[in-house]
Amino acid sequence: MSQSEATEEGVIAHLGEAAQAFKIETSPESRILAQVGDSVSLTCSTMDCESPRFSWRTQIDSPLNGKVKTEGTKSTLIMNPVGFENEHSYLCTATCGSRKLEKGIQVEIYSFPKDPEIHLSGPLEAGKPITVKCIVRDVYPFDRLEMDLLKGNNLMKNQDFAEDMDKKSLETKSLEVTFTPVIEDIGKALVCRAQLHISETDSDPKEKMTTKQLQVYSSPKNTVITVNPSTSLQENSSVTMTCSSEGLPAPKIIWSKKLEDGNMQPLSENATLTLIAMRMEDSGIYVCEGVNLIGKDRDEVQLSVQEKPFTVEISPGPRIAAQIGDSVTVTCSVRGCESPTFSWRTQIDSPLSGKVKSKGPKSTLTLSPVSFENEHYYLCTVTCGRKKLEKGIQVELYSFPRGPEIEMSGPLVNGNPLTVNCKVPNVYPLDRLELELLKGDTLMKNKVFLEEVEMKSLETKSLEVTFIPTIEDTGKVLVCRAKLHIDEMEFEPKQRQSIQTLNVNVAPRDTTILVSPSSILEEGSSVNMTCSSDGLPTPKIQWSKLRNNGDLQPLAENTTLTLISTKMEDSGIYVCEGINQAGISRKEVELIIQVAPKDIQLTAFPSESVREGDTVIISCTCGNAPETWIILKKKAKTGDTVLKSIDGAYTIRKAQLEDAGIYECESKNEIGSQLRSLTLDVKG
Repeated sequence: MSQSEATEEGVIAHLGEAAQAFKIETSPESRILAQVGDSVSLTCSTMDCESPRFSWRTQIDSPLNGKVKTEGTKSTLIMNPVGFENEHSYLCTATCGSRKLEKGIQVEIYSFPKDPEIHLSGPLEAGKPITVKCIVRDVYPFDRLEMDLLKGNNLMKNQDFAEDMDKKSLETKSLEVTFTPVIEDIGKALVCRAQLHISETDSDPKEKMTTKQLQVYSSPKNTVITVNPSTSLQENSSVTMTCSSEGLPAPKIIWSKKLEDGNMQPLSENATLTLIAMRMEDSGIYVCEGVNLIGKDRDEVQLSVQEKPFTVEISPGPRIAAQIGDSVTVTCSVRGCESPTFSWRTQIDSPLSGKVKSKGPKSTLTLSPVSFENEHYYLCTVTCGRKKLEKGIQVELYSFPRGPEIEMSGPLVNGNPLTVNCKVPNVYPLDRLELELLKGDTLMKNKVFLEEVEMKSLETKSLEVTFIPTIEDTGKVLVCRAKLHIDEMEFEPKQRQSIQTLNVNVAPRDTTILVSPSSILEEGSSVNMTCSSDGLPTPKIQWSKLRNNGDLQPLAENTTLTLISTKMEDSGIYVCEGINQAGISRKEVELIIQVAPKDIQLTAFPSESVREGDTVIISCTCGNAPETWIILKKKAKTGDTVLKSIDGAYTIRKAQLEDAGIYECESKNEIGSQLRSLTLDVKG
C-alpha cells in the first residue's frame, strides 16, 4: 500500500470517529499532473467549521516550495513555478476545535513544452543520402517518451526511451533516420510525432507533432551561356549574354568578370547580361554561375572587343583621268567613324593646288582648273580616335579636247594629186597618240607618235597622205581617226574622228561655141553665140571680149551671148570660159561685122609730082573696113596692071618717066566696093 493510500484510510477512519458534520475537501481531489514551469494551486476547504485552522506539509516533510494563503474556511498552496522539488504528496491538515482532519494531494511533474523539431543534415538533394533528426527538447520523464518518424504515410522509425533515469532533469531526446530522397518525394510530408505516456491511468498520452514539407533539390548543372551577336565585337557595339542553368530549386544566376589579379568582379544577378557601347577594356572572361541551396555550376565565355574598324573610300576610284582645263572633285568618305579628321597631301609633298572641304564623314579635294601641276598621287589620311587609315588616288592628265581636223591642199580634181592633212590640236600625252587616215574602209596611212617629250606640254600633231582622186572616189568618206591609248584611264572618249565625204571634181573640157547665124555679119544684124562645157561640177559659163592689150572684158555669165543690131566696133575676138573648182576651159570665136567700103584715101608720098630717080609711095587706105580687099592698079591703054601692095601701100624706088600715069585703088568686100585714083607726074 502506498503512502497516499494509507493517509486516505487514516482520514476516513478519523472522520468516522469525528462528528460527521465537520468535513474537509481538496481541489484537485487527490492527484494533479503539473508541467514544469506552470503555476499550480492546491486548495483545502472545510465545511461545518466556522474557524478552522490549516497546515500544509509534504508526506516526507520536505520543504513546501510554495506559498500558503488561508482565508476563512479555505487554504491554498500556490507553487509558481512548479519544479522537480514539488513532486510530492502534499497533506492539508484542518483543525476545528478539538477535531482534526487531513487530506492529501499527489503532485506529479512532467515536461513536454515544445513541439518536436525536424532537422536535416543538409538540403535534400535527389540521389544523395541525408539524415533527418527529430528532436524533442526539455522532456520529463523521458522514460515515458515515444517518438515516430514518418514520410508521408510510411513509418520510417519508431523509438521509445525506457532507460533508467539517474536523476530528475529535463532531457532532449532525438530520433535519427538516414534516407536517400528522390524527385518523387517532392510534396510529401515529413512527420515527427512525440508521445509522453505519463501515467498508466491516462488513456490518452500527451502528444505533439511537427510536419515538414519535403522539398527535394538538385544541384545546378548544364549551365550554358549564349552570346548574341558574337564573342568578337567592335568598339561601341553591344552584346547580350544569356545564361541558363538547370536545378531544383531553379538556380540563381550570378554574373561576374575575371579580373587580372584573379578576383571576380560582380556584375549582375539577372539571367541576361547586356553590355552596351563596349570599349576595348571590356574584353575578358565573363563567368555565369548557377547557384542554389545545394551547389553551384558555372560556364564562362571570353569576349574580345576590337577597335571599331572604319573604312575609307576614295572616289571616283584608285585612278582618275582629268582633262586639262576641266574641274575635278575627288571625294574621300568614311564609314564606321563618327568624328573623323581628314588631311590631304601629295605623295611627293608637292602643293595641293586645290581646295579642300570637309564636313561630317566626307572630305572633297577640288582641282579647278586642272593643269599639269595637278598630275600627282593624292593621299587622303583619315584619323579616327587612335587609328589612322590612308587611301590614295592617282590623278592622270590628258588633253584631247576636240576631234581631228581634215585639211586638203586643194579641191578634189579627177586625176590631180591631192595632199590630205589630218591634224589633232592640243594633245597630251603625245606618246600615246595614234592617227589613222582611211578612204572608205581602206587604211591609207597610220602613225603612232612614240617620241619622247622632254616637258609636259600640249602638242598639235598631223598625218599627211597624197593620193590621186578619181571619179570612183565620189561618195566615199575620208576618215581621220585619232586614238589616245591610255588603257588604264577611264574616260570618254579615247577615240575621236572626223569624216568628210569625197566629191571629186572634173575640170571643164570640150568647150564649144555655136554662132548663129554666122561669125561674119553685116552691120546692123543680130547674132547669138552659145557656149557649152563639160565638167564636174557643171562649169559656169563666162563670156568676155579680148581687148587689144590682151585683157578680157567680162560681158555675161549666160550660156548664150546675144548681140542685137551690131556695129562695126562689135567686131573682135569673143572668149567663152567654162569654170568650176577644178579649172577653166576656154574657147574663142572671131566676130566680123562688115560694112561697104567708104572713106577710101589714095595718096602719093612725098607728092604726086616727083623727079625722076625719086622714091614715091602710093598708099590706099579704107578707114571703116579693115577686112576689105585693097586692090591697087596702074591704068594703061593696053590694060590695067595690078600692083603688089603691102597693106595697101606700093613703093616706087627711083621713079622713071614711065612710072608716071594714073593709079587706081579699089576697096572691095562682100558688101560692096569703092574706087579712088590719082595721077603721078614724073619729071625728067
